[in-house]
Amino acid sequence: MFIMKEEPDMSKHSQKASFRGKGIFSKGILYFLLTLWALIVLFPFYWMILTSLKSYGSYNAEVTPSFFTLSPTLENYKDAFTLVPLGRYLLNTLFFAAATTAIMVVVITLAAYAFARLRFRGKNALFTLFLSLMMIPTELVMITNFATVTNLDMRNTFWGLILPSVTSVFYIYLLKENFEQVPDELYYAAKVDATSDLKYLWKVMIPICRPTIITIIILKIIECWNSYVWPRLITDDQAMYLVSNGIQEIRENGFGRENIPAMMAAVVVISVPLVILFLIFRKKIMSGVSRGGTKG
Repeated sequence: MFIMKEEPDMSKHSQKASFRGKGIFSKGILYFLLTLWALIVLFPFYWMILTSLKSYGSYNAEVTPSFFTLSPTLENYKDAFTLVPLGRYLLNTLFFAAATTAIMVVVITLAAYAFARLRFRGKNALFTLFLSLMMIPTELVMITNFATVTNLDMRNTFWGLILPSVTSVFYIYLLKENFEQVPDELYYAAKVDATSDLKYLWKVMIPICRPTIITIIILKIIECWNSYVWPRLITDDQAMYLVSNGIQEIRENGFGRENIPAMMAAVVVISVPLVILFLIFRKKIMSGVSRGGTKG
């Protein structure tokens, strides 16, 4: 008795090999595009750091731009802190960002908790009105804020810088959505134990929603650090300048328009803290935003 062996189906093997080859090719194209995009995004930072390491003489002596330097120097960074008041601008910005963020977190946490957990007449209508404020152009709000701060004689003061930035409808919405994900049973159990709303917020809600709150803090710090238009409008005293409008002052009346390496050194000093902050907390930022935007 003879046993017939099945011939291997070569067409199936060839199809699998074809699919495998297409998958490798697709991944190769994807990695190539991602690498190209990364180079495009990172190149300005590389060029900024490279220029800051060149001396004023060597930079001006270049006929064509050089993509590397054989004699790097830190003299420009020394000049950024000695020839111009960059240190004062950094301290002003740190204080502005810390104070604004601290006050804002208290305001939006209480507002988000009220809209998410408390019951009062007209809550939905009031929250809809809050959301509608996001449709108003920032420029219009800035005009009214400028008039108010000027009438209250708070120009060239930290209060004038801070107060218009201590709330955010978007952050209230983000935190409210996160608070609503906490089960109602926890709230009812706390009420059975005669726990006040403030204690429940502090002991239960804030610890559970900590990732979102940390995300909001980081985003607000970045927003304050990059703020330019409002500080430019409300301050004309150099002692109150932040890094955003201070760098413009350095360019116009400090190093001058010609000393590009020194300007790049100042920009690197201003940019590095934000880059480090984002790299350290990037996972928390992503998780916090995703938690705030998911219900159920």
